[in-house]
Amino acid sequence: MDISVLGEARHPSPIKYHVSDRARVPFGVIIDPDAPPAEELFFEVAGPRERLFFDPARTRAGIVTCGGLCPGMNNVIRSLVLQLHHGYGVREILGFTNGYLGLDPWRGSEPIPLTPEFVEDIHKEGGTVLNTSRGPVDVSVAVDNLIRRKVDILFVVGGDGTQRGGAELFREAKLRGHALAVVGIPKTIDNDVAFVTRTFGYVTAVDEATKAIACAHTEAHSVFNGISLVKIMGRNAGFIAAGATVASQDVNFTLVPEVPFALEGENGFLSALRERVLKRAHAVILVAEGAGQHLMAGGEEGRDASGNVKLKDIGLFLRDRIEAYFKAEKIPFVLRYFDPSYMIRSVPACAEDAVLCDFYARNAVHAAMAGKTGLVIGQHHGVFTHVPIDLLANRKKQLDLSSSAWQGALASTGQCFAQLPG
Repeated sequence: MDISVLGEARHPSPIKYHVSDRARVPFGVIIDPDAPPAEELFFEVAGPRERLFFDPARTRAGIVTCGGLCPGMNNVIRSLVLQLHHGYGVREILGFTNGYLGLDPWRGSEPIPLTPEFVEDIHKEGGTVLNTSRGPVDVSVAVDNLIRRKVDILFVVGGDGTQRGGAELFREAKLRGHALAVVGIPKTIDNDVAFVTRTFGYVTAVDEATKAIACAHTEAHSVFNGISLVKIMGRNAGFIAAGATVASQDVNFTLVPEVPFALEGENGFLSALRERVLKRAHAVILVAEGAGQHLMAGGEEGRDASGNVKLKDIGLFLRDRIEAYFKAEKIPFVLRYFDPSYMIRSVPACAEDAVLCDFYARNAVHAAMAGKTGLVIGQHHGVFTHVPIDLLANRKKQLDLSSSAWQGALASTGQCFAQLPG
């Protein structure tokens, strides 16, 4: 997986250790002679290089945060600033506010000068001090602004759509003859970025979701035939739902986007829920926001500012269908509905995610100072890597239903109802 470079790296690096440009990490590490031939991908190893493309004393960097909130965004900003300032001696760092909107001088605010003093305590807070937004920017206008402000490096913190936008900025700058390094830090609380073992914020999300499940379990267990329904994040992938199920051990049904399920009928979800309630007098259901979309036909979904299809609300749908079903069956019940999504994504990062944020940010700085561009920092087998942004455009990571993550969730819940063909 070759990474684009802006030119020859001529400046000596102040970092005393370095990684060879020839070092690679294989995408797969399991050798199974009986399995079909697998795709062979080798990713460039991240880390400081012996020589730099940019002269640190003359370099100006910018940072932009895009998309929805995620625990750890401030940690990433802080570590970017500290590595640039203390590690390389870069003194001019601009924080563009309100996502890509901030790159448009006609619609955005003046960027914030970022210093070690400014970022000193931001990692203790959730959200992002630079604010965020969804949606693209006029690439030509944005590049004009970056050239006018003499920005050499742009760090883009966001999901795959945001990273594709970063690639467009790089390509436009190249057409203009402006050497702009665009390096992405993958941000998605859902953990669904391809070629990245774990994105920052995911562990925090699982931890916070587990707390919500504990409350839901208490509510369900404290009344006769109590049913608690908890909806959490997971547009296209059920990693948070599966992880929180295994962590909590209190969930009885886990519904994820990767597993379409039957609602009605003898082997449907509602029938299985009925049997659970009649047998144990309580139940906890955890549903990812992207699950069960096949059940809610009709109506125009539309798309949000980022181009994502607007999902129908599976939480409210299931709440209403469960209520109607149990009333029709004349079974007494008490239903509690929880949607802690915004509470989960707005908290500060836990210790494990804070460490991961720091690793992502520092490796992004190393790549940018070496003149590498059009890439996202990835992680495979515990090693940080350089992933071409264009490669992310065609891949989306989902739960492997044969993996320990999903099999653990099934073992924890013991759920059994009809799965429809995917």
